[in-house]
Amino acid sequence: MSRRGADSSGNAKVFESFDAVKRLYGRLPDQFDASDVEHTGITGSRRHMMVRHFAEHPAFDCQIDQRSPLTAEKTATESDEPTDRSDAAQPNATAD
Repeated sequence: MSRRGADSSGNAKVFESFDAVKRLYGRLPDQFDASDVEHTGITGSRRHMMVRHFAEHPAFDCQIDQRSPLTAEKTATESDEPTDRSDAAQPNATAD
């Protein structure tokens, strides 16, 4: 991940893979701010950039909750996830 218009390596933080970014997101609480974003090399304004990245990227179910202090909230919950209801649709068979 890097900031647009960054012209020095100091303005870029590279994760090994997108899965590493998703793991970082998975460790965050349901509501988080820049102080919750901890990863080696991510300090100061880069943590704020990560909060905004999570809120703006379509791979993360998250939105900005407050602007000051910058706080994001995960919008998907376990109850939002589809469940396997295949057995619920089947009628109960009884032998007569």
